[in-house]
Amino acid sequence: MSQQAHPPHEAAEPETPHLDFAGTTPYEDYVKADVLTHLQHTLSDDPGEMVFLVTTQVMELWFTVVVHEWETAAKALRSDDVPVAVAALKRSVRELEALNASWKPLGQLTPAQFNSYRSALGEGSGFQSAMYRRMEFLLGEKSASMLVPHRGAPRVHAELEKALHEPSLYDEVVRLLARRGHAIPGSVLNRDVAQRYETSDAVEAAWAEIYSGDQNAELARLGEALSDVAELVWRWRNDHLVATRRAMGAKSGTGGSAGVAWLEKRARKNVFPELWTARSHV
Repeated sequence: MSQQAHPPHEAAEPETPHLDFAGTTPYEDYVKADVLTHLQHTLSDDPGEMVFLVTTQVMELWFTVVVHEWETAAKALRSDDVPVAVAALKRSVRELEALNASWKPLGQLTPAQFNSYRSALGEGSGFQSAMYRRMEFLLGEKSASMLVPHRGAPRVHAELEKALHEPSLYDEVVRLLARRGHAIPGSVLNRDVAQRYETSDAVEAAWAEIYSGDQNAELARLGEALSDVAELVWRWRNDHLVATRRAMGAKSGTGGSAGVAWLEKRARKNVFPELWTARSHV
């Protein structure tokens, strides 16, 4: 019996993909995989250091994506485009889930395992991450002192200084609430955005009103997207705390911080605080 021919309208599948390129592959040109996979320069002979280094670098890439999403959301809110903002926030939720999963390879470290390459870190510490600092600034956790470690890197310092003096994502949310008719006082709307955001009874009342109304309304959906983000940021901080406590107990952090005590203080802070307190008044 002869093989059945392909119907005239169906092209035959090629047996192999295109393999012969004049230079580097289009995949390499786009992804820069060769660059990424040669950025790992361990400083000890311990095999666990590679896991620590790669995981930390992956975290930095996720920070970059999340910052992009939150800046997209903030820009959309300035233009009153809530659907675009919510879409960006929802994407960031999936990205935060992946970011938080980065703790899995590090969460089981024993003190002896961590100590085997801890000295390679020197004074290096995660709180020195410029991209993570941009994330915190977008959440309203502003602090000019956090620019100091980056004075030796002009481009990074300039980007952080710009982010410090721009409205945070939550500042844009609160301004949107005011434009939508909620009674937000001038002291909140005109505050110095380079300072840490402080809670407002008026903002809490606005969220309570929103949550007491139509649950499918645009602002209610925005509030829930922000709550999803806030919850995952809180989980990130707690996973960081647990991983650090397991690896080094109550010792001082590598960058001179108080270690676990500093992380415990961070973990107690709510992101977008009025979104949480307003629920008690609905």
